[in-house]
Amino acid sequence: MRTFFSALAVAVAFGAASAAIAQTVPTDGEVRKIDESAGKITLKHAPIKNLDMGAMTMVFRVADPAMLKAVKVGDSVSFEADRVNGAITVTKIEKRE
Repeated sequence: MRTFFSALAVAVAFGAASAAIAQTVPTDGEVRKIDESAGKITLKHAPIKNLDMGAMTMVFRVADPAMLKAVKVGDSVSFEADRVNGAITVTKIEKRE
């Protein structure tokens, strides 16, 4: 039983270290829709490398609803996304000039 818990502790520590190493990467996208009441944004985006996700159009939650006021439909943006509480979430977004 003691060996099991030791192995479990090592696995948890390794997982935490791996998560700390994985960093979000800025991704280019275009705003297609904004739903302020739901705290969501639809982006047509390039591949999101840190999530191993190909290019597509999809709906994201946003970490902070105030981010939605900084962009409008049609804007070219640079954004970062990550898994937050199991949901793919935009953690940073800025309008590209």
